[in-house]
Amino acid sequence: MNIVILGSGNAATHFGQAFQQLGHQIVQIYSKTKANANALAFALQCPATDQLSQLQIDADLYLIAVSDQAIPTVVETMPKPIKGIVVHCSGATDIDVLKQFNNYGVIYPPQSLSKNKSVDFSGIPFCVEGNNEDNAEILLHLTRTFSPRSILCNSQQRLAIHLSSVMVNNFSNILYQLAYELLEENNLSFDLIRPIILETAEKVQKQVPITVQTGPAIREDLTTQQKHLKFISNKPDLQQIYQLLSHEITKRK
Repeated sequence: MNIVILGSGNAATHFGQAFQQLGHQIVQIYSKTKANANALAFALQCPATDQLSQLQIDADLYLIAVSDQAIPTVVETMPKPIKGIVVHCSGATDIDVLKQFNNYGVIYPPQSLSKNKSVDFSGIPFCVEGNNEDNAEILLHLTRTFSPRSILCNSQQRLAIHLSSVMVNNFSNILYQLAYELLEENNLSFDLIRPIILETAEKVQKQVPITVQTGPAIREDLTTQQKHLKFISNKPDLQQIYQLLSHEITKRK
């Protein structure tokens, strides 16, 4: 496939590298910032542009890898004669944002991507959607070449996956930060709880989370919970988080 990538950030970089490794040709990089477009284009050895009006219109695939907020603006400004499949890789953006094109779809990886950290796409279950059966099958076949676990799903299912990903990734990470700050205030190292973080993550790889739930809430140990709440009495926001999460655990007992 000849592929145009719109974007120059984390997702654009990893997708570009993955496509190239599989023998696809990256024929152009677009970014609204010319320096960023040039940097990724140099790495992928292809032309760059910061003008959507200069996009090549005869590529097989157009991958929009920009922020969710920028997708509608990019789509609206792209040349209309494009005949290749136009896709975005957002978890929260409906497929219909691309409906001005004849062929369009979504390839969304529920994974946090960073430029400075390599990623193995083979273990990521890509979520694929197409505006018709043929395009869905083309995109599914494409993603399965680097991710055998890829699946077809609609926009509502993809949004559920995205929200779930935010909960287990972004929300859990801020809980790690809150724990880090609590330990630091008491002259303790975050290293002390890294083993339990890893243990919990390993358990849920093979089991339903609630079946491995531990702690004072699942035991309905009110004495310990009150001690915890008293300990953080100067942190009303953290108390609220503690009580809300404890309630969610207890009601599933």
